[in-house]
Amino acid sequence: MQAVILAAGASSRFWPLNKRHKSLIKIMGKPLIWYTIDGLRKAGVKEIIIIQSLSKSVEKSLKDYRFRNIKIKYVIQKKPKGMGNALWQARELTKERFFVLNAERLDGRFYIRLAAKERKSPVILFASFTDTPYLYGILDIKDSKVKGIIEKPEPGKEPSNLKVVGTYGLSKDFFNHYQKIKKHMYDFEDALNLFIKKKGARVIKIDKESFPLKYPWHLFDITKYLMDKYLKRKISKTAEIKKNVTIEGKVYIGKNTKIYEGAVIKGPCYIGNNVIIGNNAIVREYTNLEDGVIVGANSEVARSIFQEGVHVHSGYFGDSIIGKNTKIGAGTVTANVRLEREEIKAIVKGKKINTGLKHLGAIIGENVKVGVNTSLMPGVLIGSNSVIGPHSLVMGNVEDSTLYYTLRKEIKKKL
Repeated sequence: MQAVILAAGASSRFWPLNKRHKSLIKIMGKPLIWYTIDGLRKAGVKEIIIIQSLSKSVEKSLKDYRFRNIKIKYVIQKKPKGMGNALWQARELTKERFFVLNAERLDGRFYIRLAAKERKSPVILFASFTDTPYLYGILDIKDSKVKGIIEKPEPGKEPSNLKVVGTYGLSKDFFNHYQKIKKHMYDFEDALNLFIKKKGARVIKIDKESFPLKYPWHLFDITKYLMDKYLKRKISKTAEIKKNVTIEGKVYIGKNTKIYEGAVIKGPCYIGNNVIIGNNAIVREYTNLEDGVIVGANSEVARSIFQEGVHVHSGYFGDSIIGKNTKIGAGTVTANVRLEREEIKAIVKGKKINTGLKHLGAIIGENVKVGVNTSLMPGVLIGSNSVIGPHSLVMGNVEDSTLYYTLRKEIKKKL
């Protein structure tokens, strides 16, 4: 079997963690795309084509990993012109039948196994039920026959409540239909609709879509799944555990990591290589600390995801995600619950989005510097390369490369 993995998009809805493709976020020491590839390998896929951007960041991130019994080829999409254009770049390498999926589809193995008996169908679609059809591509079905897909139909005008899950089985004839349609950002759907009209499609319904990764906070469910499935208790022989340290449950501690007196680690937790956890710090359930992280003395980190090189001093970090090489001063607190305990909303691309979460802290990009005694309100997003001044109260989003501080009034300046 052959699979085409799409990993060249701009991941705009994943801001502020989209300085590189979202599938390169690391959980338990590996980028998400690693888990996708490993799942496909276990499903019997023998060849994978990865479509990446001009930066080749995916290829660079995977160069140190080896996958048995599978061949990986890379193709470049020079500009993010949509899924159809991305797939077109791989047309010379595709076989007669192939699967297409996004790079962060950890459950690709599940879909491919479901489709094992349907490989002769020119188009295989996977669909699940949704209460919010206006957010997705929705199947237009009449008399049990698929007529096509309607992208984000207006409320009240949706043809069904079955959304298309981002995995497809296609035959090479798809490219002949793609050549016939007008090219634009969503021309994949146009070509697919034309293909379905001519050749028909087989729909495989699933109870629930697993692990979507549209917005940054979806990483919490993915982290929980991966830790429940793969995490094992292990403490490296080179880790330095000082006196009176408490370690409970499934906890992985990597090489040359140091945990100082009085610290408490309550699993499941992943603590990578060369991490430092200071005196009396608390690190608890479903926290992921990648290589080179420093958690200062008297800090508490709960259900949070820190990428490589994050440094935090004393403070509280709950249900938060922090990008690579961000440094946060002492006394910083991420508020992760609204006063009225209602669902937390976030602003993404200028629109207020329901996160579905009642616990959500801050989501911070890469190379951010946060001054001492800063307060970050629930659901705040802070862009990469920004600077947050000391004693600031951050009530709303801060764009990339912005100097933000509050004295008597809020001040924002482009750096």
